[in-house]
Amino acid sequence: MNFSWSQAQLALKQQVIDFAEKELNHQVSERERNNVFPKAEWQKCADFGILGFAFDEKYGGKGYDPITSILLYEALGYGSSDNGLPYSLTSQILSTQVSINAFGSEPQKDHYLSKLIKGESIGAFGITEPDSAGSDSFNMRTTAVKTDKGYIINGEKHYISLAPVCNFAVVFAATNPQVGRWGITAFIVEKGSEGFTTSEVRDKMGMRSTPMGNLYFENCFVPEENRLGKEGAGLSLFTTAMESERGYIFACQVGRMEKQLELTVQFVNERKSSGQSIGKFQSISNRVANMRMRLETSKLLLYKVAYLDSVNQPLAREAAAAKLYISEAFVESSMDFMRIHGSRGYVTEFEIERDLRDSMGGLIYSGTSDIQRNILAKLEGVK
Repeated sequence: MNFSWSQAQLALKQQVIDFAEKELNHQVSERERNNVFPKAEWQKCADFGILGFAFDEKYGGKGYDPITSILLYEALGYGSSDNGLPYSLTSQILSTQVSINAFGSEPQKDHYLSKLIKGESIGAFGITEPDSAGSDSFNMRTTAVKTDKGYIINGEKHYISLAPVCNFAVVFAATNPQVGRWGITAFIVEKGSEGFTTSEVRDKMGMRSTPMGNLYFENCFVPEENRLGKEGAGLSLFTTAMESERGYIFACQVGRMEKQLELTVQFVNERKSSGQSIGKFQSISNRVANMRMRLETSKLLLYKVAYLDSVNQPLAREAAAAKLYISEAFVESSMDFMRIHGSRGYVTEFEIERDLRDSMGGLIYSGTSDIQRNILAKLEGVK
């Protein structure tokens, strides 16, 4: 692996940072406090090209390779003080867009993928159900029964990012329940389809500018041309999306960890106690050192996933490791960020405690930390 960046890549990174700092950081606390989805900022990101970094130009994308794309997602997280918006963007990119790009027909990609990249549509990814956590996703009750011209879907999906604001959703349903996970099929279900409704925004601890809600299907008809991939291909589609999501979903958080570190160094050098900067106290300096170590290790794991992707090598193990380590590292560094700032870190007006609240969700979404450990152990041959 080559760990150096070209001047062109670094220039792109700086452009993304400048854009995010200028356009995405207005009224973040107000939005976060009131669970407001920043639709205007989302469209700005689409116009800037963020939703199309890793996709073909013929669909409106930029055509960047995986390594460059990851660097730019990292820059987005560095420049945005709202963790929710970068998460929302990458959640759609790494699940809904990746799925349509990998399994969609050309008409589906021309229509749906292009609209997602341009910001004309927002797409949700419907897998988790009330009785089947994301870690046991294929124990599902949502069904799709074949008819002459399509399918009739019945069921519910819970805890779905972007569900309350989506224009359509990629939805998984059992078309052949007798064969379990081998009988799962994916569909593109458009908002406005009879029998398809969404819930209001569900309140949550962090990532509050990322709307989360439920999808409901009651005798919802979906035409056959809206089936995504072949019947029974849901497992392959889900696996592709999850490797992408687990491997890359924390790229923005890596950028945020770097920003945390810079803000912390500035603070400990300026803050005085007992006649000296608090950075001279070993307990403080050790926390700063730990923040640096977590950041560097996170980058190595993230970049390895991107490298393997760029050379078409398997990345299941590395994706699980990246998701596991970076999610936990972000929690630990957010705790250090808050502790070092003391009372300033705890009260909301300084926008420091929000990182800790936002980081906690990473231990759960895209597969819990425990599940990632199970995946890694299984890949090592543990039976």
